[in-house]
Parts: sequence; structure tokens; C-alpha cells
Amino acid sequence: MSEELNLKFVDPQPLRYGENSHQSAVFYRDPTCNEASLATAKQLHGKELSYNNIVDADAALEMAREFSDSNAIVIVKHMNPCGLATGETLLEAMEAAWAGDPVSAFGSVIASTRKVDLKTAEFLKGKFVEILLAPAFDDDALEFLKNKSKDIRLLEVGKIEKAKTCKVYKHVIGGMLVQDRDVGTYEKFECVTKAQFPKNKEELARFTWLVTKHTKSNAIVMGYEYKPGYFQVLGLGPGQPNRIDSNLRLCQPRVRDNVARMPEAKKFFDENGKLVDANGLKALETKIFGEVVMGSDAFFPFPDNVEAAHDAGVRYIVQPGGSKKDDLSIESADKFGIAMVFTGMRHFRH
Repeated sequence: MSEELNLKFVDPQPLRYGENSHQSAVFYRDPTCNEASLATAKQLHGKELSYNNIVDADAALEMAREFSDSNAIVIVKHMNPCGLATGETLLEAMEAAWAGDPVSAFGSVIASTRKVDLKTAEFLKGKFVEILLAPAFDDDALEFLKNKSKDIRLLEVGKIEKAKTCKVYKHVIGGMLVQDRDVGTYEKFECVTKAQFPKNKEELARFTWLVTKHTKSNAIVMGYEYKPGYFQVLGLGPGQPNRIDSNLRLCQPRVRDNVARMPEAKKFFDENGKLVDANGLKALETKIFGEVVMGSDAFFPFPDNVEAAHDAGVRYIVQPGGSKKDDLSIESADKFGIAMVFTGMRHFRH
């Protein structure tokens, strides 16, 4: 007798519609799940969940698990982390995450690794957010958020912990794909260049690598230590058919936009917001690019991304390695004095 796959899901919950308004949809619960999830979350306020809400919230929760030992905020739009940061306080993490891409944060889904307090909730005043999920909410924070909007969906998911090993499924027409959940991070942390990866950049590199893992392929992410020991996404390029576009057309421009909003950039603009010192701003951009760590979810088949990173001023790269032409990327990094780490584990995300 041939092997069969039998799955059981219960408690069907009709949704308003599917991914688009002309599609119907239902959400079933996995009765075997014993970790924080959308299926077991308690909705405290707001409109009913939609198909897209659930998909984005699940992505946000998966990212939050990676940072469960920190005060961390994850801001997701279309399953990508448009903002993600750790902080000394939850409010600080929220501020730093939102600053990563305040435009994309409009209409986003936010996950918090910690119980939401009033100060963190008050940061969202006047900001449109679809969902805020967290282990719990302080009473005054919950009251504030309820009064803020009748529509914002507030989800209490319980304690957020590291992801557990399990199987995940993806249905395609005519079949079902089954694979292990991507709970791995890296097999090694090996510097492969003449320039050694400095110890004081390793924690930032690991933060950047975790964000890169959860960004749609082809992914380029630039992480920044905005305060000693605390990190934020400063630029991100997700989901492009080629990696050089993710770098040059999305990630680097986002970093430049964020640099222009930094307090130290204010002196380069007049009171009307007009740039009056282009050279000063360019120098600041180069300085900040020199402090970020750039991550790539898969190897570089050509040295073009190393060259593009150098042109911007990037000095630190983390990537899986594994290309037949790794030597070309290493040679390019050595030419420019870039320190590059191989993790030995790629993280494609389709």
C-alpha cells in the first residue's frame, strides 16, 4: 500500500473574503499546535481577521520568535519586515522599527515580543495599523488602543518563544509540498576574507542575518546599531528577480532616505526641508554605510553585489557562501578591504 498523508484541521472560521475580494476563504485550526499562533490567539478588539491579515500576522509572529529574548518590534507589510528593531525598552524598539520605513508601515501588521505598555501603545496615536499582536497588553495600553480605533485588531498570543521543529505544508494544484520548518540559522560563522570581521560587529551581523532569513528572496538587508547593543533595519530589498536590483534599487535608496531623516542630517537642510549641503549629506551617508552589515539570503554568483556594496561604502557582509564562483566575490571583497562572513546556510523564502 502506498504511503498517504492525512492532515486534520478543525473549527472552520469563515473569513470576509480571501486574498482578494472575489475569493472566498476559511481558516481552519491545527489541533496539535502547542505554541503561540494565529489559530489560538485571543482577539481583544477590532474587525474580524481577513485572509491577508492572517498571512501577514503569521509572518510577523515567525520573525518575532527569532527575537523572543529581546524587547523587539516587527513591522510587516506583504510578509516582509519593513521595520524591525530591538531596544532597551519596548517603546525604543517601536520607535526604531517604525523609523526603518515609516511610509510602508502605514496599514502594517506589528508584532511585539513583550507585553505592550501604555507608552508603546501611545506611539501609535494617529498611525494606521491593521494588527498589533503581543503576548499580552497592560490594561491602560489596551484601553488606549481601543479608544484609538474601532478597527485595529488587537491579538493576545501568549508567550512568544523560539520556533519549534515541525513540518510545514504548501498546497499546489494537484499536490502538496511538505518540508521541515526553517528553524535553522547558520552552520558556521566563518570570515573568508583578508579583512577580519570585527568582534564588535558580530552581534549586528547575527541580527541582520535573522532579518534576512525572513525577507522574501532575493533579499538584501542592511542592519545598523543605532545605540550600543541595539539594532534596527536601516534598509531592505525584498522579492526581486535578481539580487543586484534588491541591493541597488531598493535597499541602498532606503538607507539613504533613512540617513536623511537622522537628527545629525538636519543641518544639511534649510527650514523648508530643502537640501543645502549635498556634500555634507553624502559624507554622512558614506559614514553610515560604513557601519552597517549587509546580509544576503543566498550566495553571490557574481561579485557585482560586493562591488555595489563597496561603491556605497559598505565594509561588512554576511552571506551563506556556496557558489562555484565564491572565489570571485572573496577576491572582490579583498580588493576593497571588505570583511565577509559565510554562514553555510541559505534561507530562500518564496
